[in-house]
Amino acid sequence: MASIRYIKKYSIFLFPVGMVYFFLIQPVLAKKEFSIEDTFKTHCVECHGAKGKVKGEVNLLSFTQGKDIKSDPELLQTVLEVIDFGEMPPEENQPIDKTERKMIVSELKKLLEEAVSGANEEWVNAPIRRMTRFQYANAVKDLLDLKVEVFPLPEKMMRDRSGYFKPASGKMPSKMTVSSRALGKSGLIEPRMDGVAPFPQDLRAEHGYDTQGDHLSLSPLLMEDFFRLSRSIVKSPSFNQKNVGSWTKYFGEPKPEVNQIAELKTRLRSLLTLAFRRPVQDQTFRKYFSYAKQQIDQGLGMGDVMKEVLSAILASPRFLYLYDQDDKESTHPDSSQNLDLASRLSFFLWGSLPDEELLQAAKKGVLVEEEQLSKQVGRMLTDNKLKRFCDSFPTQWLQLDRIISAVPDEKKYRDFYYAAPLYRTTMDMMMEPLLLFETVLIEDRSVLELIDSNYTFRSPRLRKWYGEEPKGKLGGPVSIPFARQLVEDRRHGGMITNGAVMTMTSGPLETKPITRGAWIAGVIFNSPPPPPPAEVPPLPEEKKLDESLTLRERFADHRERADCAGCHEKLDPLGFALENFDPVGRWRKKYHNGREVDASGILFRTHEFSNVIEFKDAILKEKNRFVRGLAGHLLAFGLGRELNPSDSLALDEIVERVEAEDYSMKSLIHAVVQSKPFRGPSSKLALHKTK
Repeated sequence: MASIRYIKKYSIFLFPVGMVYFFLIQPVLAKKEFSIEDTFKTHCVECHGAKGKVKGEVNLLSFTQGKDIKSDPELLQTVLEVIDFGEMPPEENQPIDKTERKMIVSELKKLLEEAVSGANEEWVNAPIRRMTRFQYANAVKDLLDLKVEVFPLPEKMMRDRSGYFKPASGKMPSKMTVSSRALGKSGLIEPRMDGVAPFPQDLRAEHGYDTQGDHLSLSPLLMEDFFRLSRSIVKSPSFNQKNVGSWTKYFGEPKPEVNQIAELKTRLRSLLTLAFRRPVQDQTFRKYFSYAKQQIDQGLGMGDVMKEVLSAILASPRFLYLYDQDDKESTHPDSSQNLDLASRLSFFLWGSLPDEELLQAAKKGVLVEEEQLSKQVGRMLTDNKLKRFCDSFPTQWLQLDRIISAVPDEKKYRDFYYAAPLYRTTMDMMMEPLLLFETVLIEDRSVLELIDSNYTFRSPRLRKWYGEEPKGKLGGPVSIPFARQLVEDRRHGGMITNGAVMTMTSGPLETKPITRGAWIAGVIFNSPPPPPPAEVPPLPEEKKLDESLTLRERFADHRERADCAGCHEKLDPLGFALENFDPVGRWRKKYHNGREVDASGILFRTHEFSNVIEFKDAILKEKNRFVRGLAGHLLAFGLGRELNPSDSLALDEIVERVEAEDYSMKSLIHAVVQSKPFRGPSSKLALHKTK
């Protein structure tokens, strides 16, 4: 199914040469209006529908026989994107000048708006899905005010060892100490509950994040695992008054004079409301109360009874599932929408349950109001629980999990490895972009600094790796000291040229420009390429073995293939722009054969560059495309689903808001949360209609 989705989305690359010119330009010039049906009939259906011939699995014949192009918003969006990004028409065809392209893009956006408006306007929020393992651990910790972790979380690739993360201060310190569990097994681990084993780690979806609903299922087998997990939590020796901050509130034995039944009802209603993220319905409450009262009647103490109830809560679908609900018993007309929004917002920024203040705003029915929502977002952005967002989103957005499997050749890059059992410099590399992201967020700096910044964070080992003179010891794998420093050489500012990205997009012996280009396209512009055709032959053996050729020359054959040229035209300039960085992220001017590295290219067929600094400048000239891409990543992460054509219009509005606020990071988050897809509402009926 994934391959079909990609083919449909990007099959415009397979259109006949020159078609797009007539497809889009001719109507604008000849008629001063956009007539897509006539163009299909004249120039497209011969290859896409006529006589059963369907190139790229795209059939356009029906659109010449009365079917409205607006009935296929996905195709319409694809056409819009490839024209807007300058990917069409092919290079060998007459280019579209800027004025014409703007007219075409404007008209296509109008058509797209019409396509998703009216009866078809279903702003789909997150599908029904379960919590991720990361969210589950956070939710249990917050529900019980635990002083220890529930179980180990290798998802947290960078751990704060010096207490530097204080978002309320609005300032990142100049020095901090961090460590990585993912790459260093001897790294320190936070205190955690004894005897609690986690369920399997959730992996990133093919099209996005580990929060994506289409792969967060809850099979009967996994349901049993959750039940065993919940039992192990309440039975853990660590589940005691010392480690459970809410012990007195929920598990402590009441005084003799206290009415046991009344106390039980109070404790149950409070716990169920927090766990289920909304006032508990009477029918649900009666079930839990009946079970608890039976236990008390049998002589079980209040603390043990509440543990049994907690075990049932933590394995309940009402706790595990994230979805929009319809509270029929609510006395407030907007209660459901507000409560759904509270949960969506909390899991987005905190990776956990809403707190009391957020729930209260939702229950009052005021959270959907722009001013109140903005107030809550501002508060949440200064809470220490924001670290969970930083532990989850940027590592997945930047695809830093790939660094774990990066293994440069031990002989060629021997200094990359150090100490037994061969720790890798990637442990330090990985921290650099994460600390930069946290700084931009906490200090509310421009998101453009993620592309090009005049500061960065370096460890002594990383300073040496980049050719600087480190002070003191290089440090070991357990605790790594980092310091903020100015970047005088623009080759190294921002994220796209740091050692982690360069290393994880390379092979053991040489760079992979196409992989690097695909990373830039997918991560920076949120426009990932389709998978390569299955029948693409390998590079000719003689070229593989020819040491006199540059990497660009070796890939020339693929660019000449008709079925490869479209993607290579898009990816090659992005990847070869970074070719001065070797497979482990160090600067080079020449290949090992003495040939000069050629990093020149053109971005979106508009911005020429000759080196990586000019490449960064070219990206910054298209800053709104980057902001739009980042907004799309944030929206997909927060909603737990792949974006659709309706979301495209919301992204345009987000970019306008962020541009007006000088591209600040917090303004971007506020704009994402205030967007129509994020705010909702969406009913289960609406979800079904869009499938």
